[in-house]
Amino acid sequence: MASTVVSVVGARPNFMKVAPLDREFSRFPEIRHLIVHTGQHYNPEMSAVFFEQLGLPDPNYHLGVGSGRHGEMTGKIMIEFEKVCVDIQPDMVVVVGDVNSTIAAALVARKLLIPVAHVEAGLRSFDETMPEELNRRLTDCLSNLLFVSEPAGVTNLRNEGIAPDRVHLVGDIMLETLRTFLPAIESLEKWESFGLSKGSYSLVTIHRPSNVDTPQALTETIDILSLLPKPVLFPVHPRTQARMNEWGLMDKILANGTCRLVSPQPYVDFLSLLQGSRLIFSDSGSVQSEASFFDVPCLICRENTERPIYLEEGTSELVGRNSEKVREELGKLAEGSYKKSTPTIRELGRDVARKTVNRIRDALAGGPV
Repeated sequence: MASTVVSVVGARPNFMKVAPLDREFSRFPEIRHLIVHTGQHYNPEMSAVFFEQLGLPDPNYHLGVGSGRHGEMTGKIMIEFEKVCVDIQPDMVVVVGDVNSTIAAALVARKLLIPVAHVEAGLRSFDETMPEELNRRLTDCLSNLLFVSEPAGVTNLRNEGIAPDRVHLVGDIMLETLRTFLPAIESLEKWESFGLSKGSYSLVTIHRPSNVDTPQALTETIDILSLLPKPVLFPVHPRTQARMNEWGLMDKILANGTCRLVSPQPYVDFLSLLQGSRLIFSDSGSVQSEASFFDVPCLICRENTERPIYLEEGTSELVGRNSEKVREELGKLAEGSYKKSTPTIRELGRDVARKTVNRIRDALAGGPV
């Protein structure tokens, strides 16, 4: 009889992490792999188009939770996901990343005595004002199998008392997905559709509450855009756009004259834009790994990162909303002294899904969980 493994996705970064797992699971007829979409990201440009580009099958279950406050969203996911688990009785639940869907699904599974595997475990920003940090810590405490993307994650989990036999360093699954789609990314040359040339523009993504949820923070963030090499291309997250409209900041950013606002981009399209950019200014976690893979300078609009390897071996630099730090890094870029990625970065994306699924198969076959 086949074992049933359920992977839970909810937000855009989750889709890229589950795609290689789904392809790997499909190689084994003894495993029935199902996908549950909580609906945490529900806009077509933030959800459906990613499934299409990544070759993911339609979710077996769609919970349709939608947006809301953290407690409300987490509670709704738990209520609906529990129904799914009771219905299909999975042998393991796989959760990825650090969004509300991640912790909600992990809580439900463990309360039902279902083993949990956490992909991208062990990452820590050590900033408990970030909802993602709390989600990461709690999910790791609950998980039976912890799949870690970089060495610092192993150290973090050891310091927190997680049993070493539960921890497996497998690499960055986001980079495995990037590798899979690299030919499509390299051939697209998406910048041409915006009338730009390769290496001539700055790219921006901003969405974290710390940068967009108060007028002061969002104004400071927008002010920094005027410092970036022009032109500036800004795919605007729905959350960010809503805040700009609410506080009358849309005119401020448009007054810049060289900052072009566009809709959120599909996966391959965005990575084509990233590969072709001169630099990226972002508060995203995944962008740090992707920019480092492409050796594109990445100024992180945060005071911390949960992915230190991309500071140490990649192209990421923490600048927050500090205009002086931004100017300093832009000076390095102008004089050609900005750091380059090391070969370590490209190795992080090799065979991640294979190593992850093989360990899950061992556990399903009766190994330790």
